[in-house]
Amino acid sequence: MGWTLLGTLILALAAAILFLMQRRAELAQLAHGLEERERARETGTHRARLQHPHVDLTRCMGCGTCVRACPEDGVLELIHGQAMVVHGARCVGHGRCAEECPVGAIAIRLADLEERRDIPVLTESFESTRTPGLFLAGEVTGYALIRTAVAQGTAVADEIARRLEGSPGDASTNGHETLDLVIVGAGPAGLACSLEAKACGLAFVTLEQADLGGTVSKYPRRKLVMTQPVALPLHGTLSRTSYEKEELVELWSEVALRHDLPIHTGVEFRGLDRTPDGTLIVDTSAGRFAARYVCLALGRRGTPRKLGVPGEELSKVTYSLIDAQSYTGRRLLIVGGGDSAVEAALGLADQPENQVLISYRQTAFTRLRSRNEARLADAVREGRIGLILESEVTRIEEGLVHLRVRGSEECVIENDDVFVMAGGMAPFPLLESAGISFDPAERPPTEALVEQGPGLVRALVAALVLALATLVWAAGNAGYYSLDAIERLASPSYQLLRPSGRLGLACGVGAVLLIAANLAYLARRSRRPPWIPWSLQAWMTAHVATGLCTLLLVLVHAGMTPRDTVGGHAFLALAILIVTGAIGRYFYSFVPRAANGRELVLDEVKAHLASLSGEWDRQSPAFAERVRTEIQRLTADVGWRTSFFRRVKELFRSNRRLHETIGRLRAEAASAGVSRGQLRALVSLARRAQRTALMAAHYEDLRALLASWRYFHRWVALAMVLLVVLHVWTAWRYGGLGGHAA
Repeated sequence: MGWTLLGTLILALAAAILFLMQRRAELAQLAHGLEERERARETGTHRARLQHPHVDLTRCMGCGTCVRACPEDGVLELIHGQAMVVHGARCVGHGRCAEECPVGAIAIRLADLEERRDIPVLTESFESTRTPGLFLAGEVTGYALIRTAVAQGTAVADEIARRLEGSPGDASTNGHETLDLVIVGAGPAGLACSLEAKACGLAFVTLEQADLGGTVSKYPRRKLVMTQPVALPLHGTLSRTSYEKEELVELWSEVALRHDLPIHTGVEFRGLDRTPDGTLIVDTSAGRFAARYVCLALGRRGTPRKLGVPGEELSKVTYSLIDAQSYTGRRLLIVGGGDSAVEAALGLADQPENQVLISYRQTAFTRLRSRNEARLADAVREGRIGLILESEVTRIEEGLVHLRVRGSEECVIENDDVFVMAGGMAPFPLLESAGISFDPAERPPTEALVEQGPGLVRALVAALVLALATLVWAAGNAGYYSLDAIERLASPSYQLLRPSGRLGLACGVGAVLLIAANLAYLARRSRRPPWIPWSLQAWMTAHVATGLCTLLLVLVHAGMTPRDTVGGHAFLALAILIVTGAIGRYFYSFVPRAANGRELVLDEVKAHLASLSGEWDRQSPAFAERVRTEIQRLTADVGWRTSFFRRVKELFRSNRRLHETIGRLRAEAASAGVSRGQLRALVSLARRAQRTALMAAHYEDLRALLASWRYFHRWVALAMVLLVVLHVWTAWRYGGLGGHAA
């Protein structure tokens, strides 16, 4: 007995230590996530530029798979045990987070569609709502990924082939040969559309004003341009998931040559007309092309945005960097603050004896990917790149550049080359003249994102159906199942329904196989070996389904009467496992959502505070800053404590600090000239901030308790597996299948 107590005590202490260590790590992760979110708001990276993930907090169970799957660091973070968008501007729409979410809690959306005037109005098949027969594909639609562009180009060609199926073609239109399709642009979308059009037997031509590859061909030398698997029509899935620019363009050129694609480079698109019979006429620098359908697979960069300053016409000024290695021993100025500007500066700084400066008109870089941000910080710290923030170029001369720096006089720097990377003028006017609308009022209403709940209803309905089917089976064999163990030996159904009989043994073997399949979910979730197919969401669904089916199979295997044996104990552990999984699945998504809800209320408080203190900035800036600091301290000092007694102590201390803060602000408000009404609003705001922060902290405690529920679920699973192994070994070793229930 003493040995048992000692062993139990050691195990309990070890479990408690492991839990506290895990809890400490979770608190550190939470603090990091909150700091990152605040930093994102300060720098403006919290707002998405195009695509961004939307997280359904009623489904998210905080597994963190989406955070690990995202190739762009910092887009998502776990806050209060659930995924939240932090650096939305870093999202480029990979969609890996949505693909890997096991419960389908993430959807990739375009930002602010109700207001944006840079996203074309298209149908679901990428066709213009104003000009039938005119399609768009690729970056111009608002989606920047190569994989997405390829998928869109392929879909457009498929749609056109479907419409043309069985339709007779016209020989000519006003002396012009009428094609099935004209594709403008030979980037990834245009190339995919061309390949699919070739596969579908369409009569088409592809026009490109520059080189094959479109925008990709203009990227800097050796730039990594693709990090996801892509499948090209007529070629199949590319052999690698990572390509440099030169490798990818060379591959595309080989594919185009092998399939004899009619691609014409050096042809500029100038406009689009329509004849009375509906034929589209594409006006280009190489003449006019008539076609039934047109696909504009253009980029969004268009022509480079110029500075509009004296001297910009000098030969030392350029708007792109193709090969950084051709610049050595030069004094270089890069104008811009996006990824292209920073990547150009980094590439030039790696060359011998270059002096590199970046001029950016903002106070900080707000649109950088995390990798570029980290590399830039290292280069600045090492002195390889200099920053001139809050600056604008005013004049460019041979050997000199004039800059106006905010808060100081104009400065002049010595310079050999200027790279203007301030973005591009998108070809929206040309597209509008061709019949593309960008008016948000014409855009179909965006489908509202409705919270789906934890997703247990369908699973519970499926479980009920299976349980009822098992009940019907048991009722149909009630003559056997109503007998006791001794009487069953004489039943005619004994040989079929006993645990080691044909049906009973089949159910037992099936249950073991389902348990093995159920555990494969853990391997798929922890890290994806190449031999494990399907999405994590499919594995999660299978995880739930196999668990329920296993319970019913074991029940039939046990003859509907699990006994006090190893197999019976395994059945009990399985039942507990399913119950804990279902309960934990519901509460583990609900409670963190409640905590995040409190964080959202805190955000509202801060917004209200900013609005209120903005009125005082004109009267007494010092008092306004004092108010912001004091209320920020009220919410930050609440903290997330680790013990119950520290919680109680913190509750009293927080209330005392609240009264002291209100007293100080009342006294300072009088001298600052704050009205009575504003003072009442300030006191109410302070109390609301303190109360909301305390409630968020208590929700975090409850979430931590539920985290231990997850570990309990795992330990029960381990015990169940060990009992099943022991049961199978016992039945096999002693051959007692004939007379024992599970």
